[in-house]
Amino acid sequence: MPRAIQIDRLSKTFGAARALNAVSLAVEEGEMVALLGASGSGKSTLLRHINGLHRGDAASGALLVFGRPVQQAGRLARDVRRSRAAIGMVFQQFNLVERSSVLTNVLAGLLHRTPRWRSLWHGFTAEERSAALRALDQVGIVEHAYKRAAQLSGGQQQRAAIARALVQGARLLLADEPIASLDPESARRVMETLAQVNRDHGVTVVVSLHQVDYALKYCPRTVALRAGEIVFDGPSVALTERRLRELYGTEAELVVGHRHDRPPPLSVVPQAALA
Repeated sequence: MPRAIQIDRLSKTFGAARALNAVSLAVEEGEMVALLGASGSGKSTLLRHINGLHRGDAASGALLVFGRPVQQAGRLARDVRRSRAAIGMVFQQFNLVERSSVLTNVLAGLLHRTPRWRSLWHGFTAEERSAALRALDQVGIVEHAYKRAAQLSGGQQQRAAIARALVQGARLLLADEPIASLDPESARRVMETLAQVNRDHGVTVVVSLHQVDYALKYCPRTVALRAGEIVFDGPSVALTERRLRELYGTEAELVVGHRHDRPPPLSVVPQAALA
């Protein structure tokens, strides 16, 4: 069985800045993995390469998703759109059309396989609408289906984005800092929803975070990045405060995370570290 993600020596340079430096990574199907690191560590850049939104440098090796090539040597595969159809993206800023209903936003996950003439007229079938409502029910916000997206809280909008990925039929879900702008309770619900999608639907989840406590609670495996390089890849429980200090040095002065749903202390890598 092909791996969900297979990356071989991926590098990315923006001008004179090296964003990724010969990153190699394998993620098995069905895993839930945290990408840990501060702003500027390379987390978002790595996720955007997996989805083919960025192209690596010419010296990069192959990047495959479920055995299908996404890019190699800085060139996207000719059929990259087929690979993208299996990849759902959840962004920090939700990427919803605020004037449209929540249901319409979720149905947008079907546009990649909907005939153009139907999509132009919002011609979704009753079966497709039912599938979207089921997805909203699965993420716990079906009662908001007919509200405008702008009326939802940040956490609810993020769960709507996850429902959109479910309707899309994504086998791999990439979540780029999905809880960075949320309050602790909304962050907890979003992380629990991602864990449920992974557990109940078998969707592979890779979520970028800077909070160690969320990685430890929800993700069995953590990949930690620093300055575009992987500095740790292993069980999340191995990320003790001492280990984090070894990885991030004096730049990673730890902040204790106070959570209402679990006892302290668990640590957080500051956003400003390594910037």
